[in-house]
This record gives sequence, structure tokens and C-alpha cells, in this order.
Amino acid sequence: MTSELREPAWYLAQIKPNSRRIAEANLTRQGFEVFVPLERQTQRRQGGFVTRLAPFFPGYLFVRPGEAAATPYRAINATQGVTRLVSFASEPAIVPNDIVTSLRHQCDTEGCLTLSLPLALGDHVRVAEGPFANLVAQILTTPSNRRIWLLLDFMGSPTKITIDASVLRAV
Repeated sequence: MTSELREPAWYLAQIKPNSRRIAEANLTRQGFEVFVPLERQTQRRQGGFVTRLAPFFPGYLFVRPGEAAATPYRAINATQGVTRLVSFASEPAIVPNDIVTSLRHQCDTEGCLTLSLPLALGDHVRVAEGPFANLVAQILTTPSNRRIWLLLDFMGSPTKITIDASVLRAV
């Protein structure tokens, strides 16, 4: 008779607007493990550009009972900053460990996802950060290095730019 050690299940919690840090702190204090994948977002502010870290899945975080947590998952719903656990048929939905593990392996030291898209000629992508943030462009070349040539409709005329592939997102 062998007993398998199973990792605790991950759950997806919906959080209240602008309450990510509050929910993270309160869940951690209760002994839960919390994971929030981030991404860099560039926004125009006062004539310049500001890049900040923001959740990749806005309004949600992954949570699971930690080793020290003796509290059942129902305590997550009562945590300040959390709206509710994502549930189906009144039972919380379990997120497969493989998904969360895969997301964690794709994060850098700051917790930002470093996604590598399968890029092909002619694909349309969105630029996630930098001065061209939130603009949609078409891929012109996919060289072996991480720089990619894009065709961007900039101020009414097609413009070629080169950009790092790590800042591109699928459309």
C-alpha cells in the first residue's frame, strides 16, 4: 500500500476592483499560497510613457492552501479583497496544477510572464509595451534572433519597425 503525496489544489479567486494587494496580503497571512502572473503595460501619462506591472488576468488570482494553512477553501470567500471563488454548480473550480506550474515557469524574477508566441509571417499582433503600446501590427519577418520586423499603420501610413518579440501579444 503506497500513499501518494498530492499537492493541494489551486483555485481561481475573483478579487474586488483595485484590491489585489489587499487580497494577496490577507490570503498569505491566513497561510494560503497566492500566485498572480504579471505583465508590463505601457501607458501614456503627461506627454510621456510609463511602464508598470499589471496582472495578466485582471481581477483574478490563483490561490491554494499552503502547508501551514489548516483553513478550508471556504475561508477564501470571506477574505477581505476577495469577491468569490470561481465555482461551477456551487463547488469551486479546481485549476489543474500543470497550468499554474506552466505559468510559473514562464515568469521572470519579477513575476512577469515571458510568453513566446508561435510567430508566422502575416500574423497580426498587439504591441504590449513601449511607445507603440496597444497598436496592432503585421509580422513581416521572423528571424532567428528575438528582433522582429513589423508593418505598422502609423498615422495613416504603413511604417516598418523592428521590435523585441517578448513585447508582442496575440490578437
